[in-house]
Amino acid sequence: MKIHPMWKKYPSLQAELKACNALIEKNITIKNKDVNQKITELLSSGGKMLRPAYTIMFSQYKKDADSKKAQAIAAAIEVLHLATLVHDDVIDESPLRRGQETINSRYDNRVAVYTGDYLFTVCFRLLSDYVEDAGALQLDNNGMEKILIGELNQMDMTFNPKMTMRNYIHQIQGKTAQLFALSCYAGAYEEGSEKLAKAAYQIGNNIGLAFQIIDDILDYTQKTDVMGKPIMNDFKKGIYTAPLLFAMQENRQAFEPYIAKKEQISEEELEEVYHLIQQYRGEEKAKELADKYTQKALKQIERLPDNPVKEQLLNITEQALMRNN
Repeated sequence: MKIHPMWKKYPSLQAELKACNALIEKNITIKNKDVNQKITELLSSGGKMLRPAYTIMFSQYKKDADSKKAQAIAAAIEVLHLATLVHDDVIDESPLRRGQETINSRYDNRVAVYTGDYLFTVCFRLLSDYVEDAGALQLDNNGMEKILIGELNQMDMTFNPKMTMRNYIHQIQGKTAQLFALSCYAGAYEEGSEKLAKAAYQIGNNIGLAFQIIDDILDYTQKTDVMGKPIMNDFKKGIYTAPLLFAMQENRQAFEPYIAKKEQISEEELEEVYHLIQQYRGEEKAKELADKYTQKALKQIERLPDNPVKEQLLNITEQALMRNN
């Protein structure tokens, strides 16, 4: 299974991520060969595996860290992430993911929902088989609940002309930031320091916020062949994100006729929306907000105890949040 080329600079971490992928493959035992193949394609279709990487890096704050346990937690995190992607594609009715045909497009929504649910069970199996204390992921009342609430909030706010930046931040804190926060927290939790685990959680939250805002900017700016999914797809599906919301703060009335069209909006009208966002500096303001969260995360990492892994955390975070894909 392919590992993103960014990890070539970090051979030790690259080896850990390969071990995570092998563990995931071992635990995906679904009998439907076609669906199994689609999951394998999703695993090897260009994802950077940032979330499991953060789990492993924070676990390495402990000198005698149990690498097998850290790999299992990291693998569970990645499977949980994949499950949310599959469900996302159902909600968004997206035909592409990372340039590959989605499961719901290849088969139907029912198969995709069951596949996502199956991946959730793989996540729990990894924890039960390899981790004595499942509290490392806080999947009981906090982590999982916030992730699912984030998804439900997005569904609830679809095509809502009254969507605000406050709604948006609340939404992505559950949908994306929570998973990054869990990734960092889980690794630090294994290290055994409550103080480090709390700091890691906050770092992950800020990384996740910046990551999602950048991703939402790309939906308006990158070509389909670069993004791996249709551009302006969020707006077409009634998902209103930072660039649009910042622009709407300047002139909400200018956007209301386009929002009212919902799925009936034409390609020409989408182009007009894009130009309005540029006119009212929506993309520029969104980039400023992403940079705010990026700098906050980097400063928090700098305040961590000295450790050989700290510089790696700084470098990878800078690289991840200044990406062009």
